[in-house]
Amino acid sequence: MAKPEPSSRIVLEPLAQFDLFNHSSSSSIRSLAISSTSNSQTLVYVGTQSGTLLLLSLNVESSTYTTSSAPIDFDVSKVTSFPQEVSLLRSVSVSDFAVDCIQVLSEIEKVLLLSDGSLFLIDSSLLQSARRLNFLKGISVITRRLRSNEGESTNLSVSVNSLMEHSTPSQRFLQKLGGGIRTNGLKVKEPEQHSEGNHVFAVVIGKRLILVELVFSNRIGKIERHVDGPSGSLVILKEIQCVDGVVTMVWLDDSIIVGTVNGYSLISCVTGQSGVIFSLPDVSRPPRLKLLSKEWKVLLLVDNVGVIANAHGLPVGGSLVFRHGLDSIGEISSYLVIVSEGKMELYHKKSGTCIQTLSFGGEGVGPCIIANEEDRDGKLVAVATATKVVFYQKLPSEEQIKDLLRKKNFKEAISLVEELECEGEMSKDLLSFVHAQVGFLLLFDLRFEEAVDHLLLSETMQPSEVFPFIMRDPNRWSLLVPRNRYWGLHPPPAPLEDVIDNGLLTIQRASFLRKAGVETIADNGFFLNPPNRADLLESAIKNITRYLEVCRERELLSSVREGVDTLLMYLYRALNRVDEMEKLASSTNNCIVEELETILDESGHLRTLAFLYASKKMSSKALAIWRILARNYTSGLWKDPAVENDVQDIRTNLTSGKEIAAAEASKILEESSDQDLILQHLGWIADVDQVLAVQVLTSEKRANQLSPEKVIAAIDKKKVEILLRYLQWLIEDQDLSDSQFHTLYALSLAKSVIETFEAEYTSHDSDVRKMEGDESLGMMRSSIFQSPIRERLQMFLQSSDLYDPEEVLDLIEGSELWLEKAILYRKLGQEALVLQILALKLEDSEAAEQYCAEIGREDAYMQLLDMYLDPQDGKDPMFKAAVRLLHNHGESLDPLQVLEKLSPDMPLQLASETILRMLRARLHHHRQGQIVHNLSRAVDTDARLSRLEERSRHVQINDESLCDSCHARLGTKLFAMYPDDTIVCYKCYRRQGESVSVSGRNFRDDVLIKPGWLVTR
Repeated sequence: MAKPEPSSRIVLEPLAQFDLFNHSSSSSIRSLAISSTSNSQTLVYVGTQSGTLLLLSLNVESSTYTTSSAPIDFDVSKVTSFPQEVSLLRSVSVSDFAVDCIQVLSEIEKVLLLSDGSLFLIDSSLLQSARRLNFLKGISVITRRLRSNEGESTNLSVSVNSLMEHSTPSQRFLQKLGGGIRTNGLKVKEPEQHSEGNHVFAVVIGKRLILVELVFSNRIGKIERHVDGPSGSLVILKEIQCVDGVVTMVWLDDSIIVGTVNGYSLISCVTGQSGVIFSLPDVSRPPRLKLLSKEWKVLLLVDNVGVIANAHGLPVGGSLVFRHGLDSIGEISSYLVIVSEGKMELYHKKSGTCIQTLSFGGEGVGPCIIANEEDRDGKLVAVATATKVVFYQKLPSEEQIKDLLRKKNFKEAISLVEELECEGEMSKDLLSFVHAQVGFLLLFDLRFEEAVDHLLLSETMQPSEVFPFIMRDPNRWSLLVPRNRYWGLHPPPAPLEDVIDNGLLTIQRASFLRKAGVETIADNGFFLNPPNRADLLESAIKNITRYLEVCRERELLSSVREGVDTLLMYLYRALNRVDEMEKLASSTNNCIVEELETILDESGHLRTLAFLYASKKMSSKALAIWRILARNYTSGLWKDPAVENDVQDIRTNLTSGKEIAAAEASKILEESSDQDLILQHLGWIADVDQVLAVQVLTSEKRANQLSPEKVIAAIDKKKVEILLRYLQWLIEDQDLSDSQFHTLYALSLAKSVIETFEAEYTSHDSDVRKMEGDESLGMMRSSIFQSPIRERLQMFLQSSDLYDPEEVLDLIEGSELWLEKAILYRKLGQEALVLQILALKLEDSEAAEQYCAEIGREDAYMQLLDMYLDPQDGKDPMFKAAVRLLHNHGESLDPLQVLEKLSPDMPLQLASETILRMLRARLHHHRQGQIVHNLSRAVDTDARLSRLEERSRHVQINDESLCDSCHARLGTKLFAMYPDDTIVCYKCYRRQGESVSVSGRNFRDDVLIKPGWLVTR
């Protein structure tokens, strides 16, 4: 649909004008046609009412474009000078009547004319006079056949030849006599011709639609289609019955669309069948048809409405609604040009938008004619009134875009670019070029968000082109900035502050001009809501930052990447985006440290600087900053966004800040193999968090591990937990077998347990101490170890054999660590002391009995029983423990020795039952032993007897005896017999072996038992 207001785009501009009144004041223009002979020269044919044909020449190559100063809607009739002059080459009189139609046949340099109902042929240069063709008169309409695709249209010559084969004898006789010439002088198609030329026309004479071809005859008489000279003639291909009153006609492929005052009809040139497309209203303008050569469609007009149809007469797409009725219609590129009442309007074919309006004549100029080049890429149109012809040229797409950009119609410019790309008239590189140009214009127009949106759409723009907006020249990246001024529509790049200042000054000047009544192209939004410099600067930095963030994801040169990341850090700092600064610095980046360390240090962004140093493997500088931050958090050097806003608990913030600094430093040290650097910073990290210090020392990420001697020497003696965890890692994870470190670990663990025990002992009163005892000691835990430290000591003393037990005993000798002492005495082989500690000090009967079992001697149980019955040191006998021992292991004890050991003071009721059971068990074991002894003797006797019987067996061998394996006669050969009575020769015996017989039975796995006096099967 047409828009209510015209667009501001200039597509056509006046090129030249021809005034017929200066050459012939007695005639008026009737028809018009354009033909481009070359890129520079264009021929224009003008037919007059008096029957004269004029040939005009127009030079287009040297034309200039003046879009920057041309108004959108201007009256050409008021223009006094044009860029080009039109030359009248020559004129020829065709007839005494008006030249109604001009068909330019540029490929054969001929022009076909319709005048006074007849057809005339003349050379394209008008050097010869026009020749009337011998054809039927009364022609009202003529049109040329156009083919969109050769494969989709029918060759009419084939159809005609087939008809000639079935013609009547009289017709064939006339053909032979006249060589194809009828008695009325009209030629018909000769049978030997089988290909149709490019000069096929349809003419309307009354109700007859005749299809003809323009051919040329040489001197021999054969028909040719490409010869010099005016000897052309028309050959009838087919005649079709047509409707009456045809005023307009178009022939596309196999379809001929005709228009009458009643409507439009479709006629097939192959079958001759016709059908109505649609009818016109009773009161309407005359019908008009226009072939759209670029799309190979046909435009059917109904008053001011245009319907686009395909070659089959079916509507395609939407309809076009023009503002008013029209006199004539033309086509140029993607636009339709209509003329009416001295005005010309330009409409887009797809959208139906009115793009441009031009006036070329005053009121009352009468009907107008428009002509365009038949070439699909034509760039010239001509509009004729009765007395003059005005020529318009299509501006190149680039000039149109430039004109829109100069007027700051950015949206319309981009819309035009996208439209041209869809139509294949603009490359992607040029589209990217225009997006970049629009982006820079919007940037200087202080519309930063829209500017960056367009810059991001440009695939050819280099990120280095925005560097001058961030850092003043000269700088490290000045040589990387391409000197690309695009179309020169924007000023040279400058820092954003200067761009904003100049933009605000421009807005101020435009405001003064508007108050003075002068129109400007400045943005109305800035006048209604004047911008603030600070807001504009913030918006500019944010959007340039957004552009660089996207560019980081692209494939760039290393030098450009360095500039992008470094300048992005500049912008983050200007916006005080601490999180983004730290994220960029801590990730893989291409920042130049020399460009950033000074400004980050001065602005107090030490965390970012530390992250940046770490990412560049400058560990020493990074650790120095983390050390400063950890020690001077309260002085304001620390800026942690996670905690700096929380003022309710300063102590919590202080702790959190120090821990974060230590954690970041530990990450660096965990990957470092620089031993001196690690030991240098180990102390302050341990002061903040000992767990982090242990992680640094025990890290598996470094390539070369640290020297244990130097690490142990550097660990603060007060930080025993770090030493213990490090030694544990060396021994358990690194499988260190040095007895020195094993002994040091055991001594350190023991010392820590003793100190913890003493602290617990002194912190409780004696009653609580007696109640809790070892239980409270066993629950003592270290913040580093996952298990209680005393349990860790006990496990290590039991599992390791590489430490010195005597040194550890010397350390814990005066302590209450009895279980640890028992483990050490056991390592030294002092069994009596171990039993004494387990039985008397710890009173752990189960552990004591288990240790006796490990010793494996009966005297151990007697020794333990003696300890229970006579504890020494004034302690009462432990009768219950003794009874438990007798109950569990009395069977293995000598009753006499037990009775001797029993104390007279032991209550009889406690031991009587146990002693009785022990005696019974003793007797049972004795008798059971006798039974087993006798049975064993019986089995032995039976085995001896069986062996004797086997050895005393006799085997009789004769001459007929055969080997059970090879079946050879044994005779006097050596032989062997298996327990299953199979006999083999000695050779087979050596092969079979003594365990496997011929039957396959293995006597080692499957023992053969023969019945005896004691054992049966």
